[in-house]
Amino acid sequence: MNKPDFDDIFMQLAENLALKSHCIKRQVGAVLTKDTRIISIGYNGPPAGTHNCDEEWPETGCPKDSKGSCSLALHAEQNAIIFASNNGSQLNGSTLYVTLSPCLSCARHIFSVGVKKVIYLHSYAEYKGLQEDEGVAFLRKFGVVVDRYTKVAG
Repeated sequence: MNKPDFDDIFMQLAENLALKSHCIKRQVGAVLTKDTRIISIGYNGPPAGTHNCDEEWPETGCPKDSKGSCSLALHAEQNAIIFASNNGSQLNGSTLYVTLSPCLSCARHIFSVGVKKVIYLHSYAEYKGLQEDEGVAFLRKFGVVVDRYTKVAG
């Protein structure tokens, strides 16, 4: 019997978490792990207890900031890091699985809390039409291992 490896399990969980997002623009999920254990999970959306974009602005989504990004949402990585931090989890040496490669802002947070490895499914640069994945480049420059997840046919 073939057993799934943890990369497959955690990325599938991140994909399922993305489905919880209330963002009408892009749904992203994240799973923080350490030593094959889940530390925290997150998906993109507004801070808990504020609003749900798909309910409050079902046609357009939340208002955009000066760069055309959602002005009210936290990214999946941010939500996972915030929850873990609020609950006293040690993130140093952890691994982050995320369905969209981190933006530059999230990359700075990921590096700052000591995540050692990031595994992503889709490219933020491809999604945004950018030349490069700035967040990936930043993380790699400062020693974080970053790999693009490729599904293995089972």
